[in-house]
This record gives sequence, structure tokens and C-alpha cells, in this order.
Amino acid sequence: MKKRITYLLFVGFLGIMVSCGTSKSKKHLPDISNYNAAKPVVTKLSDTAFISGNNSLFKNKQGIWELYVEGDPLEIGLTTGALTDSLLQKQQQIFFSKITDIIPSKFQQKMLRHFLSWFNRKLYLNVPEAYQTEIYGVSQYTSHEFDNIAPQYQRSLYLHAAHDIGHALQDLALVGCSSFAAWNEKSEDGNLILGRNFDFYVNDAFAENKIIAFVKPKRGHNFMMVTWPGMIGTVSGMNQQGLTVTINASKSKIPLIAKTPISILTREILQHAQNINEAIAIAKKRKVFVSESIMVGSAQDNKAVLIEVSPKKMDVYEVPNSNQLLCSNHFQSEAFRNDKRNLGQIENSHSQYRFERIQELFNENKKINPQIASEILRDKNGLENIPLGYGNEKALNQLMAHHGIIFKPKEKLVWVSANPYQLGEFVCYNLDSVFNGRKPNREISFEQENLNIAKDPFIKTEGFQNYKKFKIEDHQFDLHLKKKEIISAEFIQNYQSLNPDYWVVYYKTGLYFYQTKEFLKAQIHFEKALTKEITTAPEKAEIEKYLKKLKRKLQ
Repeated sequence: MKKRITYLLFVGFLGIMVSCGTSKSKKHLPDISNYNAAKPVVTKLSDTAFISGNNSLFKNKQGIWELYVEGDPLEIGLTTGALTDSLLQKQQQIFFSKITDIIPSKFQQKMLRHFLSWFNRKLYLNVPEAYQTEIYGVSQYTSHEFDNIAPQYQRSLYLHAAHDIGHALQDLALVGCSSFAAWNEKSEDGNLILGRNFDFYVNDAFAENKIIAFVKPKRGHNFMMVTWPGMIGTVSGMNQQGLTVTINASKSKIPLIAKTPISILTREILQHAQNINEAIAIAKKRKVFVSESIMVGSAQDNKAVLIEVSPKKMDVYEVPNSNQLLCSNHFQSEAFRNDKRNLGQIENSHSQYRFERIQELFNENKKINPQIASEILRDKNGLENIPLGYGNEKALNQLMAHHGIIFKPKEKLVWVSANPYQLGEFVCYNLDSVFNGRKPNREISFEQENLNIAKDPFIKTEGFQNYKKFKIEDHQFDLHLKKKEIISAEFIQNYQSLNPDYWVVYYKTGLYFYQTKEFLKAQIHFEKALTKEITTAPEKAEIEKYLKKLKRKLQ
């Protein structure tokens, strides 16, 4: 963390020194002269239903907002902003308060502003004009509260690179996404089925106003995507041609300049491609600034591939003579497989472990259907079903996902998880029904209720209730450690009992006793942590390093 902030400070100073190079980007606005810039009129039907012409926003009984918008880029942007107005302002408040938590120093926040300005100085040159226009439209409804960070449009544009910056700096996001696809003999009906968890985590509040956007653009294909207020890029989506896109972050070095955000590239694929070859052609046109695996599923091709991209190269990973494709957070194609950074990711992260867990579950299930796909996405155990402790990033379900999603492209069906995480009901939608049969002035959900997948029974267990308490206690424990406060034996006992299989509860207790110089107690808890499934090799090495220090101190 400290190294990352040092990097921000350095480039912040660099940004001040070369501020002349950022002036053009600060003043840039998309050309909207050929569009109708009149702001739409929104009619409130109820606290959960709003309309504007043919467009609408509705909150279903599962708590997910369903947005329907159509038109040219500016119409879509302005209407999205007008309909989601209050949600948009709340979302930015949540996101920027997280930044303040990470970087509380006013001086460092100032350097962060310089960093964003300098780092994103070429961003507008790498985002297609149509998407700049749409972002501009949405930005007109953002709060002026954060204008000190950047003006409305520039700030909204910057936020579309947040996923990329976050997984490069590893401070703004935890990226442990897992995805899979099955077809032919591996699918229950022979048709392609895909599933994924999207683990972009800011905090629990960030996922409260989850939006399923159904978009009917004047140019390109009609599509749906799961998003949040202010985000026009795609992290998970399917178009009416039966083409799907999802993204999985891979290991990246810290970039020096923003190019095309991954979510903008995938939005372009979703809107303008109808098969795998067209998706690849679009990916080849854009320059990205982080490494990412884009899983593309296609009803026309009845299979899925991975388009693996980095700032320097691109490759496509296919599985000939196979009927399944699995993906976590490392590359698999020929161009990247033996890359030093990729090998380091496999060795030092939890990516390979999750990949092997998907393989294990696929082997246990001969044919994949939506119900089985949901069970895989919700799986909380480790290899051979060992308990990992709740919240362990080695799990497919880390109890932090923004959403889980399942696609059946040929049937135009998609299931999106309701909160919390991917434990809530998977709500089903049929894209043909949404785009071909919708009626304006609606106060009813688009969902195909008879096809919904029930909530995970885990929600009703004592284990889940304890996990929610654990998250609160874990944050409190961190504060005690930071302030070097006394922690009672009762607090520690309760803290550990709430999540007894999770190595972290013993590791942090060990840190506390090491801090208070109770070295024998520290040793006991560090050794207990080593009996659990530790998330990464570096974290295990750190515990072993502490034990070596303790051995010397106790001699």
C-alpha cells in the first residue's frame, strides 16, 4: 500500500512539473453540435418507477434497478443521467469516500488529483467519440461536490478507467473474478452457457444500487449489461445477437498513461459485434493500458474464446476439441503463457487455485445448466471441499462480488444475482422479450419470474450472520492495530469464533501480540494461521518470517 501511495506522490509531482501537457485534456469536451442537447423530462410514477418518453427506470422486488434507454449517444447519456440522478450522486459519494479512506492526507489527495490529471491526459484520445458523448450526457447530472477532483465530464471519464487503475495499483479494487463456459456435450442441452463472478469491490454500499441496463442504440445491436450509476462501460453483458462479454483482470505492471479502458473496449464489442471474429477485429483496433482476459461467448459460433490483451500484445485462446473454457486471473494463450509476469501471477496469487477449483467442480458435474452454474458461482469451499473460511480469496465465492451472472446466448436468456453478492435470487431476463415486447409507462419488472433461480440457502444460516458480524469486527481489529490500542481477550475470542476457518483471524491476532511484545502468544497464533488455507504465497512467507523472528526472540 505504501509503495502505491509513493507512486501516486511521485507522479503527482511529475504532473505539476509537466502540467502544460495536461491542459488540453482538462479543457476537452466532445462535439455535441449535431445532437439534440435538450434535457429530458422525467415523470415519477412511484419511489421505484420513473419514465421519460419510451425510457424507464424501475426497481424490482429483488432490489435491482432495471434501466431501459434508447436513442443516439447523447440521448442515451442524458436520459440515463436524468433517470438515475439521485443514484448517480450517491454512487460518486460512496466511491470518493473510499478514496478518502485509502488516502486520508489532504496533501496526498492533492497529489492524487495531479496524478489523475497527468495519468489520464491522453484518455480522451482513446475513447470513441460516441462513448465520450454518452459519458458527457450522464455527467451533466453528477454532483458539483467533487469538482475539486476534476470537472464533471473529465471526472466521469476518469471513473471509466477506475477498474483498470484499480487492478494496476491494487488499492482501489480487489480483482479475483472467475468465469467459465460450456457447450456441446458439456452443456445440458448442447447450447452454450456461461457464468461469471465480478469481484470489483469498493465496499458493500457500492453494490447496493446495482443496475441492469437494457440499451437500444441507434447504431449497433441492442444489448444488456450489469452496471452501476455513472458507468457506461461493460463488465458483463450480452447483446440481442447472442454475443456475451465478461472481463477478468490479469497481472499488469503499473502503467504510465491511460489508453482505452477495458470496459469501453468491451462495450464497443458488445454493441457492434455479432460473433467471435467481429469481436476480435474490434479488439485489434484499440490500445489498452492494463492486461485483461475478455471472455467472448457467441450463439452463432456456439462456443467461447478468451481475447487476452495487454499494453504490448494480444492473443486469442481457444480450446480446440474441447467443450469447456475456464478463466480466473492469469493468461493461457501461447503469447502470454510463459510470460514472466504471468508465471509470477500463477505462483504468487490465488488465481491458479480458483482455476483448479472450477476444474474440480466441472469434473463433478457432467453437464452444466443454469442451476448448476449458480451453484458453482456460489461455491465457498476450497479444493476437495475443504473449508477456507468466509471471505477467503481462494474461493470462487469470496462474499464480495458486485454480481454473479449466467448467460444462455442462443435463447437470449440472462440471469443476474440480486444482493447480497451472488447469494440473492438470480433474476432471469429474455432479451427478445425486453426489446421486442416492451411497453412504455411501465411499473412492472422485465424479469421472467418462472425461470428465476432461488436464493442461496446459505443466507439463512448462522454462518452467514456470523460473517456479517465478522466484517464489522475485522474492521475494528484493524483500527485497534493501527492505533496500537489494547484488545481484550474476550474481543479476540469472539472475533476468531465468528470465522474460525479463516487464516486471517489468527494472523491478525499474532500481529497484535507481536506488537504488544507477548511473543509466545504471537507464536501460537501465527502457527495456527499456518494450519489454515492461506490466500497467497507471499502472505504465507510473511507469517513464516514472523515466526523466524519470534524464534530468535524466544531463545
